[in-house]
Amino acid sequence: MNLGLGIDTGGTYTDAVIMDFEDGSIIDSNKSLTTYPDLIKGIINSIEGLKPEYLADVRFTSVSTTLATNTTLEGKGYPAGLILIGYNISRKIPTDHILSIEGRHDADGNEVEPLSDLEDVKEFVKANQHKVSSFALSSYFGVRNPEHELTIKEMIQDLTDLPVVCGHELSMDLGAYERALTALLNAQLIPVIDEFIRSVRSVMRDKNINSVLMMMRCDGSLVKIEEALKKPVESIFSGPAASLLGAAHLTGLRDCLTIDVGGTSTDISMIQNGMPAISGSGAVVGGWDTMVKAIKMNTSAIGGDSHVWMKERTYIGPNRVIPLCLCASEFPSIISKLQNAEKSSRRIMNDIIQPTSFFMSNGAKSHSLHASELEIEEMEIFDAITEEPSSISDIASRTNKHPLIFESTLKRLIQKRYVRQVGFTPTDVLHVTGDYTRWNPTASMLGAAIISEYTSMDLFDLCAKLKEDVSRGIVLNLIAHCADNVEKAGLEKILNGTELMKFTIKDPVVMVGAPVAAYVKDMENVIDADIRVPEYHEVGNAVGALVGNVVYREEVLIRPKAPGSSEYLLFSEKGRYMFDNYQDALDMANSLVNNTVSEYMSGYGLSMDNVTFDLESNNIGSIGTVPLETKIVGVAVGSPRRL
Repeated sequence: MNLGLGIDTGGTYTDAVIMDFEDGSIIDSNKSLTTYPDLIKGIINSIEGLKPEYLADVRFTSVSTTLATNTTLEGKGYPAGLILIGYNISRKIPTDHILSIEGRHDADGNEVEPLSDLEDVKEFVKANQHKVSSFALSSYFGVRNPEHELTIKEMIQDLTDLPVVCGHELSMDLGAYERALTALLNAQLIPVIDEFIRSVRSVMRDKNINSVLMMMRCDGSLVKIEEALKKPVESIFSGPAASLLGAAHLTGLRDCLTIDVGGTSTDISMIQNGMPAISGSGAVVGGWDTMVKAIKMNTSAIGGDSHVWMKERTYIGPNRVIPLCLCASEFPSIISKLQNAEKSSRRIMNDIIQPTSFFMSNGAKSHSLHASELEIEEMEIFDAITEEPSSISDIASRTNKHPLIFESTLKRLIQKRYVRQVGFTPTDVLHVTGDYTRWNPTASMLGAAIISEYTSMDLFDLCAKLKEDVSRGIVLNLIAHCADNVEKAGLEKILNGTELMKFTIKDPVVMVGAPVAAYVKDMENVIDADIRVPEYHEVGNAVGALVGNVVYREEVLIRPKAPGSSEYLLFSEKGRYMFDNYQDALDMANSLVNNTVSEYMSGYGLSMDNVTFDLESNNIGSIGTVPLETKIVGVAVGSPRRL
């Protein structure tokens, strides 16, 4: 048998599937909770739910994950040092460890200022090597000549074993700030993805799974795990990319929109002619503009774990919490706490102070917490929280402080991941309506009853309304994705303004995620679309992780050495070359692209006879018959399941 194992580690669930590559059918699947901070447990639980006789025949394993996305969104990347060559950054950058040194090339790759301050580099590395997990380098025109970046990289590697990332290795596009940011985020994510991959490999060894291991990138392509470790920033949106491919595979569609409803967010993307639609600009994650080529995606903070909370009205999200029903399945004591919950004043209520909110230590006390990591007031509140659910009243009683005094401190502990928040969620709503009952519905019912006391609605009417609100939120983001040049606020006015009209979506809409079937009817009330919920929709991401292809893109640029010059420069990731005439530069460019693509694919055991290869040449302007600039792009696509 030719079997593949797909694993997706999301924010809430870790999914696993077994696929028969002979016909693309799913022959086994399982879901388990993602376990923090020990990911291995969740991966083991997911795989142990699969039939062991299938695991013995697995020869290909592929993974996807939202870890890089969530880490960046939450600002939880490991600390990294950034060295800028030839410029400073005045805009916000996510590190306190920055050094700027002299040294610069111009737009043609000519050195206009030599490297200096090398002793400063050595001092910077020595002073920070025990404070950071990696270093990132970016020079102003490094994409036109990377020699300064490579010189500093070699110097750092002589001083420390920490990973070093260069900006030109991740993007050949101009944009000094975005390239430096991308290199820095990549450096910060190396330990995160390394831990994830180590976890997967550990489980594979324990389960005697002897197979190739690959990982999905954010553009829907697959790479060897070694390459994924070097460029972990490219795993941002890996999960949504996998869901897109999984949805297309499960329905057999070559053109469709996909709605992936997860625990943290709802992601909407599109596949056209069998290929994911790619964003024209770099991925934007947590407000950071990167140069990472990713699927075109609309994401919103509406998920199964979004916090439903009260103040002057009912809000959904944007923060994520543990659903009451899930918490009660592990800690039944929360039932009595809900039954005896004290009603809070609307005046002081917010997304932290809620009668349905509870707080738990993540277990850091027992194995990793050091007093120096938390401020004094944070430690005081943290000491008042156990590994079982504590209400706001419990914490106030133990600290003898009013909730308004420690609310901001508690929020910081949640952001730092020392404390987990429990609350009422859309998942609880579905447990009340009976659409999805995986966990303890009693806790959900009690939570709905508490919130309904603040409204004039019956608890069942309240949950029906909340379910409809989630459905409308999903539809609004679907419409916004299809009409991305129209203001979202205007679309929302039309959507909510009249029952005499509906938006129509031409392509089929495929929904993946555990609870998605519950929202279809409400969505169809406000939109005209062919909405499909395929079999195995609940593990669509893990399916998608298996059906991606190896995709490699090589780009080179040809420009005159100077205006009117007969000499030409060629810029590539491998370096800068100079030629006496345009034709020689063009011949070299074509040869370089072909050879680089062929070399890359051979590293995957694929010959050019087994891949689809497109070579494109784009000219910009001209002087007579000679272009002012030529960009040559080669794209190769091959199936890794040939390995």
